[in-house]
Order: sequence, then C-alpha cells, then structure tokens
Amino acid sequence: MILHCLAFALSFLLALYLTPLFRRAALKFGIMDKPGGLKKHTEPVPYLGGLAVYLSFLLATGVVHQYSREVLGILLAGAIIVILGLIDDLGVLSPQVKLLGQFIAACVLVKASIFIKLTILPVWIAIPLTVLWVMAITNAFNLIDVMDGLASGVGAIAALLLVVVNYRSGRELIVPLSFALAGSLLGFLRYNFQPAKIYLGDAGSLFIGLMLAALSMNGAYTRVSLWGVVAPVLILGVPVFDMFLIMYIRFCRGMPIMQGSPDHFALRLRKWRLSVRQTVVASYCAAATLGVVALLMTRISASAAIATLSLTLFVCVSIAYALKKVDMSL
Repeated sequence: MILHCLAFALSFLLALYLTPLFRRAALKFGIMDKPGGLKKHTEPVPYLGGLAVYLSFLLATGVVHQYSREVLGILLAGAIIVILGLIDDLGVLSPQVKLLGQFIAACVLVKASIFIKLTILPVWIAIPLTVLWVMAITNAFNLIDVMDGLASGVGAIAALLLVVVNYRSGRELIVPLSFALAGSLLGFLRYNFQPAKIYLGDAGSLFIGLMLAALSMNGAYTRVSLWGVVAPVLILGVPVFDMFLIMYIRFCRGMPIMQGSPDHFALRLRKWRLSVRQTVVASYCAAATLGVVALLMTRISASAAIATLSLTLFVCVSIAYALKKVDMSL
C-alpha cells in the first residue's frame, strides 16, 4: 500500500511541476486551441497538457512499478495513443487514420492478454468486444473534452473508483497504475479547471480514455451476481452517456455520427443557464454517483442489481430526454 500511495503522490507532484513547463512549450511553438470551437474561450489556450499527464503517469509508474506482460501492454498501448493524439493536435491526422491507430492500440492490449474475460463469453466474441470497448471509451473521453476541467476531473474520479475495484480484485500490479493515473490527472486539474490555463488536447483525452478502458476490464465484477458486469459501464457512465446522447441526436437529425456539433450534454447544461463551473461540478457529482452505484452492483444480489440498474437507466433516459429538448440554435 505504501508503494501505491507513492505512485499517487509522485504522479500528482510531477503533474504540478510538468504542466506549466508544457504550457510554456506550447506557447513557444504556437500549439494552441484558437477561439471558435466548442470550447467557448475568447483567447487562445495552449495544448500539450496531455503530454504532462502522460509523462507524470509514466515516470511515477517507472519508479514504483513491477513490470509484467499486462503492465507493459498497457504502457505500450498508451504510448501509441499519445503519439497518435499529438499528431492529431498538430492538425495532420485524418479521422480514418485516427481510428486505425486506436484499433492497433486495442490489439496491443489483446496481445498482452488484456481482454474481457467472462466464462459465458467465448474468446472469439470476447476479443472483438474488447476492441469495441477500448475504442468506444477512448473516443468517449475525446468527446467530453469540451469544457474546462471536464474530461480530466471525470477521468480522475473514474481512476480512483478503479483503485477500489482493482484492490478488491487482488490485482496488485494494476492498482498502482490506477493510482498514478488519478494522481497525474488531479495534478493537471490544478491548471485545467475553469478558467483553464492549458488543455489536454487529443493526446490527453485519448490517453485517459484508453487507460481507463484497459484498467476497467476484468475487475472481478461478477463474483456475487452476473449483473455486476455493467459496473465498468457505470464507472465510465458520464462519457458513455454523452457518447450515446450525441449519437442519438445526430441520428435523429440524419447527421453523420463523426460530424462535429454542439450536442454534448455539458453544452446543453450550459444552455440551462448553468455556469461552466456548475456544469463541471455537476458532472463530477454524476460520475461519483454512478461510480458508487457501480460498486454497489458488484456486492448485491441479482434481484437487487436488476432493480438498481432499472432505476439508474430510468434516471439517465429521463435526463437525456430533457437535454434533447434544449434548443441549441440560439
């Protein structure tokens, strides 16, 4: 446990130190997010925050971690996705190549024996499902990175929840990774919370998504009931909710799923006259609440799990319906 706490503290302190350095580097080389996108800022904001998160995570892991095939697979996949995201931040990557790179990173995880392992699922189904899960969560975090502190804060909450999951499951080599990810994100959040001095960029949001997708698999969710299998979806429920909301709204409008539009739940909450900080804090509360429900799902009987899941789905669908009715044209 001492090493676990060391991973958290070291990654946190490294992020506090490295983030301003990468901010200055982004300013020097003109790697900026200019006004006019979904993020409603009026001045250019530096990118490269994702590199600060990644390097803090990597250095902390390198100091305190014992390596295994599984850990090395996660680190290699993370490196692939960070490089991919950095190229995308520079504006020279097509969506097709971006998806191909994510597919390769997911295959690296599978090759390292990191895939969904359920006795009811044959391997030939589990492996494609794993690739789908990894790519979906990776892109989901990329999608919610539309507001100061949103993706980094939600990612930190999910990482801390996965500390509990992996510790309960006896995954001693994975717990420090979850701690290191949480520490690096919380350290970065010091500079990313509204008003943000630096953004994650695609390198950061894609990295967070891939890491959480990998760390959330095989957490012994189904020891009490098979319904515990939905726990990782709930732990990552905020980005998953946003992804499905966007897909549904764009489908109803006849728009391509990959086409950008202001359909994100956070932007719709802003139309309800919530401030940026209120919207982000509300998202944090939603992420924590869904995380608690997820942990509960792994500890209760099948009948109780069905009732809990039904209530959760009802609330989520009701919120989605209300958000869909928000007029974004004004």
